[in-house]
Amino acid sequence: MDTSKIDRINELARLSKTRELSPDEKKEQKKLRDEYIKLVHNNLRGQLSNIRIVEKDGSLTSPGKIK
Repeated sequence: MDTSKIDRINELARLSKTRELSPDEKKEQKKLRDEYIKLVHNNLRGQLSNIRIVEKDGSLTSPGKIK
């Protein structure tokens, strides 16, 4: 996600603290937030998929598929 979208999320959050957002602004805010959350989830899944557990015998075990 590029910084302009993150800046827009922050701008809408600041605006919502000072006034009611218009229906279009609320829709845009939800779309941007959903996109951001999806990106964070995908990044976390990617990191967790690379985790390996070192067993006592020295072997490596994967914790399994992350849903």
